[in-house]
Amino acid sequence: MKKVFVLAAAVLLCATGLQAQNTFKGIVKYKVASTGTVAMQIPDEVAVAEIKVSGNDLYTKSPIFLGGMGAECIVVNNLKSSSCMNLSQLLGYLRSQGSEFTYEGDGKIIVKSESKPEDFDSLSIVDTEPGHFYYEYVDGETKTIAGQTAYKMVRHMYDEDGQDHQMVMWYSKEIGPQINILFGGIKGMPLECTIEQGEGKAITYTATEVVKGKVKEADFLLPAGYETLSDDDLTELFTQLQEEIDLLQGE
Repeated sequence: MKKVFVLAAAVLLCATGLQAQNTFKGIVKYKVASTGTVAMQIPDEVAVAEIKVSGNDLYTKSPIFLGGMGAECIVVNNLKSSSCMNLSQLLGYLRSQGSEFTYEGDGKIIVKSESKPEDFDSLSIVDTEPGHFYYEYVDGETKTIAGQTAYKMVRHMYDEDGQDHQMVMWYSKEIGPQINILFGGIKGMPLECTIEQGEGKAITYTATEVVKGKVKEADFLLPAGYETLSDDDLTELFTQLQEEIDLLQGE
């Protein structure tokens, strides 16, 4: 059983097997708000978000949906994803402080990954082990969000004391890939989700508008001037970055 991992501010949700491809093309627009008992300041660049959709293809550059240091955008094609990140400012600063790296590039990097349907199947199995999680698709409970029928899903995750920390997501079955790897494998597109930040803080993103059409193939291209690193080279770079940051912070 897989353990929880974090994709930035985001949510990991999963689904079972492949179904017929959705044919929706358009843009899903969101608002992002502080919804906890303790108010948070939401930066302007985070307060609105959008995802471009063309069947199984997705594109977003909205921070709420990105993860990782320097992340700028992500393109999803079915079970494949390509993320671009820009570490040029960080690398430039560290190099100016005397840091040296095996990596000699300018910090504009493409990270590629590919999943398989079975990577998500096991997550539908009820598992109450601490740090593990599973998803419950709730039959018969819907609501309307941005003019779309939204279906309920609950993520169950247990802590060391056996307490179930639940997270609710409302999603569309008619928009997006049937295994949406941008959101850990949900059966379509999230329309509303609240992410607990701890200490009474929470962020909720909610779809405000679904615009049909308005997308073309060029909207799903990664920017030029980025290089693809192997998994080993990327791991080595991040290890060295963390070491150099720790050294500077310890001075």
